[in-house]
Amino acid sequence: MSKFFPDFSSLLPWKLKSLKARLRLSALLIVVLVLPLIGVTLNSAFEAHIKSAIHNELAAYSYSILAVAEVEQQELLMPELLLENQFNVIESGLYALITKGQLEEENTQQASRQEILWLSNSLLGLDIPYVFPQPALGRSLSEEIDLNGEQHLIYSFSASFSDGEQDFPVTIHIIKNQADLLVITGQFKRQLWLWLLVLMALLLLIQMSWLNWTLKPLHILKGELQSVEQGKTDQLQARYPLELEQVTGQLNLLLHTEQNQRQRYRNALSDLAHSLKTPLAVMQSQADLPEAFNEQLAVINRTIEHQLKRAQSAGESSWHLGILIKPVALKLVSALEKIYRHKALNISVLMAEEVLFKGDEADLMELLGNMLDNACKAAKQRVVVKVNATDGQLVIRVEDDGQGISEDQREKVLNRGTRADTYEQGHGIGLAIIRDIVTSYQGELLIEESRELGGACFMLCFNEKKQ
Repeated sequence: MSKFFPDFSSLLPWKLKSLKARLRLSALLIVVLVLPLIGVTLNSAFEAHIKSAIHNELAAYSYSILAVAEVEQQELLMPELLLENQFNVIESGLYALITKGQLEEENTQQASRQEILWLSNSLLGLDIPYVFPQPALGRSLSEEIDLNGEQHLIYSFSASFSDGEQDFPVTIHIIKNQADLLVITGQFKRQLWLWLLVLMALLLLIQMSWLNWTLKPLHILKGELQSVEQGKTDQLQARYPLELEQVTGQLNLLLHTEQNQRQRYRNALSDLAHSLKTPLAVMQSQADLPEAFNEQLAVINRTIEHQLKRAQSAGESSWHLGILIKPVALKLVSALEKIYRHKALNISVLMAEEVLFKGDEADLMELLGNMLDNACKAAKQRVVVKVNATDGQLVIRVEDDGQGISEDQREKVLNRGTRADTYEQGHGIGLAIIRDIVTSYQGELLIEESRELGGACFMLCFNEKKQ
């Protein structure tokens, strides 16, 4: 990661490390954040537009009242009825009144007591505020007021009549009930959010479907990799988009190269074993060889055959092959119960059916066979096999109720080239084989005390990501 853009992936929950989860979360955030923001913006714009229209409407009413108003001898004269009939109907929701204005030379913007010069018939019987807005001459103001417990919008405009040589300032106030406005804006808001919710659900459905279609090649790739891992196929066969073609091509090349290398390895070992067998056969055919020498030649011959068998079985498999552990363990337990029938051992196998060993079946047989054989030799009555696979780690435990291994002896046993012959009948070469196989899989061999049985606990730990 660039020094300018630090990597925060380690801070994310494990689910968000999935590319699919990140894309879904980003799509969800876009829909959840953008659409409500659009809704708020549209609602605010609609309310502003409605209020602007009402403001213009009230301004037009004020001009119509100014057109019919007259001033004679410093008195305001108004007709009994106005052209707009709502001003003539009591409590119609549209009201008008005129208050005495102020001259520019007066100090205060609002008088301590406003003189009402005229009221429209629609205001009869209503309690009106004592103080009204008082804008400067030629200016207007719009405010919201509470009139008889309901919200109203008041538009005030100041003007001045000229009565001979003396000015007569007035302020016209147009008041309109906002009930209709609130109903209209409420209906618009409900419809807006209803359709936004429908649109949000529809967009989420479309985006999830689009993401599933877009990420389908990755899902197919995952399935093919699992098939390769489980040994069901040896190549990636599906057709992938251009962005993945190079990756899948390189993977297929890697798989093919690995298979060829294993085949060459098996052939080389086979050739080596066959080339050694002839000299060994000639040496064993000599009649005058000492008995001890013949025994060592027999050991060499068995070792060569054993290693050749392992090489051949491993060469037929692959590094990615997954082997079910439980069937192998049950097969070994069945054989060992017959071998150690005289001890009447109770051998338990505790593991899930689907647990896999990411390696060669011959190696798994070698590991479990040697560990179980050593445990059966040391056990008094019980042997337990436990296998757990969690968080990409495979742990195999073989426990017995024997005398166990002391801590200082454990260190000696784990040192390469040291035998544990003091432990009952000894682990001998079996432990060395276990150690070599575990090391080849970059695993770890541990010896502990069994908390449940009190004897020894041999534990193999494999990181599946390294296998």
